Amino acid sequence: MNANSDFTFTAEIFLWEANSAWHFIALPHDIADEIEDSPTLRGGFGSVKVNVAIGSSKWSTSIFPDTKRKTFVLPLKKSIREKEALTVGDRPLVQLALVN
Repeated sequence: MNANSDFTFTAEIFLWEANSAWHFIALPHDIADEIEDSPTLRGGFGSVKVNVAIGSSKWSTSIFPDTKRKTFVLPLKKSIREKEALTVGDRPLVQLALVN
């Protein structure tokens, strides 16, 4: 994995408008632009596979393009939110690595 595929940032947790059970973090636009320009393999709905770490939690998931926000969004599972005591409005430190 090259250095350009690892990102660290903080961003706010928000509820998905269509279904408030879903919690997401929108990636900063500069990081989304780098991912968009990378040769990363895309899955369904334009998804990109990633490895993520927040606090002591580490997991594999996908980020998805959000045309409204013009960035990618990272879904946060309930189990991760509970383990890390995260809620809407929190701004956790996120470590994200693209999976080739």
